[in-house]
Amino acid sequence: MRKPKAIIVGGSIAGISCAKALILAGWDVVVIEKTRGPPTGNPTGAGIALNPLSQKMVKSWLHQPDLLHNITLPLTIDQNRAVDQEKNICRILARDENFNCLQAHWTDLHSLIYNTLPPEIFFGVTCTSLSAFLTTNQLSMSKLRILKLMRYTGYCAWMGVFDFSENENSETIQGIRKAYPELGNGVHGDSATMKVSSDMIKKMHQEAEKIWVPEFARVIKETKEPFLNLMYDCDPLTQIYWDNVVLIGDAAHPITPHCARSTNMAIADAAVLGKCLERWGPENLHSALEEHQSVRLPVTTKQVLHSRRVGQIKLGLPTPDREPFDPNTASPEDCEILKQRRLPFFDDVPSILE
Repeated sequence: MRKPKAIIVGGSIAGISCAKALILAGWDVVVIEKTRGPPTGNPTGAGIALNPLSQKMVKSWLHQPDLLHNITLPLTIDQNRAVDQEKNICRILARDENFNCLQAHWTDLHSLIYNTLPPEIFFGVTCTSLSAFLTTNQLSMSKLRILKLMRYTGYCAWMGVFDFSENENSETIQGIRKAYPELGNGVHGDSATMKVSSDMIKKMHQEAEKIWVPEFARVIKETKEPFLNLMYDCDPLTQIYWDNVVLIGDAAHPITPHCARSTNMAIADAAVLGKCLERWGPENLHSALEEHQSVRLPVTTKQVLHSRRVGQIKLGLPTPDREPFDPNTASPEDCEILKQRRLPFFDDVPSILE
């Protein structure tokens, strides 16, 4: 029989994860992206925390599963702390020493998955020339979203990638390792990126000197081309597929970075979709997509809303069920919600992936 075909719009980690999962399910795939080749570098790509389920899925997609450990570092501790600028003291608010994740850079993880795929499946095209192509195929996965559905959270975050590959024993690196012995056990999130002026960077450096220990402030100053991320999410959708189109990853559930979940959600989306399509077969496409939606939508809905709430709490914004969070007076019980382990379905493994 002729293989069913899927068109995947977008070649980010969500897109190539879908491509891998569907190929393993017996589908032919075409990945639509602006360029056909892999990214040669992504200066705005930040750290990714891979949870145990994502680790399991990515390893199952690799010819040599140990390759995942070659590009990652252990991420065993989740810690939140507050800095009192006036008293120049720090307070640990919440700490989890059994975080059990791996940390990777976006580009490294993308390349690892990308290199398992046949290069001929990638098709460089702009969105304006896409509509006629999609109508001839059986299943489409899209990362397109109407922009008005996106919700700006009202805040942003400074980010940057500090490259010390050519001088791993520099004074700066030795200093930061001394100040933070658990270096490598921290991670950043991602969202919409905004370029910044030299005056904005100068002000940020001044603030860093007030807030952080000198060793970390020095790393910030020596980071080339820092950038601002505007934090967006979206009110959860009531459905994630229509006819033969299904939303995956950030297209289905953009999320703030407070729970390090975006990439994990995308990988889980892809893995569950692949298993559902394999179970039901192309002749029962609607049933496969319905099962996929029933498995993923309840999880992603609660995770998006929880991450939004954690962001509001960390910024001291009021929430319907509690007073604004004050790190100076918060009790240990108040701080528990800051732990990523409090995320709904934190350790959940869908039965279809067991």
